[in-house]
Amino acid sequence: MTGGAHLDGFADLIRELIVDAGISDTAVHRRTRVELPGYYRAEKKWDLVVVVEDRLLATVEFKAQVGPSFGNNYNNRTEEALGNATDYWAAFREGAFRGSPRPWLGYVVLLEDATGSRRPVSVAEPHFPVFEEFREASYAKRYEILLTKMVRERLYDAASLLLSPGHARRTGAFSEPCEELTFANFAESLLARAIAYARTQR
Repeated sequence: MTGGAHLDGFADLIRELIVDAGISDTAVHRRTRVELPGYYRAEKKWDLVVVVEDRLLATVEFKAQVGPSFGNNYNNRTEEALGNATDYWAAFREGAFRGSPRPWLGYVVLLEDATGSRRPVSVAEPHFPVFEEFREASYAKRYEILLTKMVRERLYDAASLLLSPGHARRTGAFSEPCEELTFANFAESLLARAIAYARTQR
């Protein structure tokens, strides 16, 4: 996927920020040792996991979506994001992350900035009306609604929505359609958690 390399860059930046905050680089796991127990399943591989002295500090999921099937992918991502968070917090509630205070959970979406993701999408209402915010909303807007609601419902501590055109694979150019979901806000929230933990260990 075009977005894969871009997300690697954001993941590397997050790792650097966490280490700069005072967390050991050996505590930040990416690609390997990223399995965490679930409640409704045995385990799930996350994209980035921070475990300090046997305590789960933070977990991050990265998702990239490139067209043309924006509709199917959006629905799958929505169900996946909600299911993962539900499983994660149930596992925490039941003591799966023993000895850990409430961990930090984040979600980053990189969406292709294209006609298909920007075009208004119709809704189906055979029995009951949809919520007004979904009327004439593009898939980019629907992602914004999803991420905003998930953060406000505290399913995730922070989320970021990034849009990048297909031709930006070399430059890495991207835009941020929602001020509440900027990468800076996302990183600030995670960094605050990392700094607070590092200070208590001195």
